[in-house]
Amino acid sequence: METLTCESGIIYEFNKKNNYTKKVTSGSTLRIETYDCFKNQIQSEETVVEEIDWNEINPATGPIYVEGSVPGDILKVKIEKIEIGNKGVMVVGPNLGVMGHRIEKMSAKILPIVDGNIIFNEIKIPLNKMIGVIGVAPAGEGVNCGTPGAHGGNMDNKMITEGSTLYFPVFADGALFSLGDFHAAMGDGEVSVSGVEVPGAATVTLEVIKGETLHHPMLENDEVFTQIVSAPTLDEATKIAIEEMIQRIVEKSRLSIEETTMLMSAVGQIEICQIVDPLMTVRFVVPKWLLQQMNVILIEGEKG
Repeated sequence: METLTCESGIIYEFNKKNNYTKKVTSGSTLRIETYDCFKNQIQSEETVVEEIDWNEINPATGPIYVEGSVPGDILKVKIEKIEIGNKGVMVVGPNLGVMGHRIEKMSAKILPIVDGNIIFNEIKIPLNKMIGVIGVAPAGEGVNCGTPGAHGGNMDNKMITEGSTLYFPVFADGALFSLGDFHAAMGDGEVSVSGVEVPGAATVTLEVIKGETLHHPMLENDEVFTQIVSAPTLDEATKIAIEEMIQRIVEKSRLSIEETTMLMSAVGQIEICQIVDPLMTVRFVVPKWLLQQMNVILIEGEKG
């Protein structure tokens, strides 16, 4: 299996004008190495955080050109494995995150990772390895890697972990897939604007799906299928995510919009991914047991 290193190429903006780092065929599996979100600049708590290069934040490794993918297709991304380093870093500072108005100076904390736990002072935090930045080139102008959108990007969704599968709308030839910003753990919301930031590597399988379209990313794992949406406010993101999911179920089932809305009100869950990026991100979660009882397959296009 081939490894794409950080030195092979990184981006700070998802953009259809980016030159691809690697070209692969649909169905390929490869291992992609990443820097942490600070490009590994913070190596000790004595690092003067103000002096790091803030132009090198949230690098993503890539982009990868997936042969056969064209606008209107779906890129299926199966996360086979996530590897992380042996220590993480967190930062807080003025005007960052929810509590930035009460924090007077930038500070960093280095957190060792030992025997499956993150050591925070005397506290052991269980690992929750996940990918913060992942996506494809957007349709229009480029989007900074720190911002989420219909293309994916900085969604900071803790469900993006080993065993999950993401579905992205393709907006550019080759999709131009990239990822970065790994976390050893992160709570829903990422309220300080920093999870436990770590370098790492992800093994992913990339597959083109024809005959289906999406407006926003979707994710599935063994238990649920979710619609992910980013928008200027949580209210907007929530309404779009719910409507997108209901519309898709209506199209894939024999149920009316009235019946589907009732079902979603009974069993669907709206959950927050993050509230600290330029756009807010939510996921609307539907249990797979419901879809199985309805004999509904939400994405069933042909392989590219």
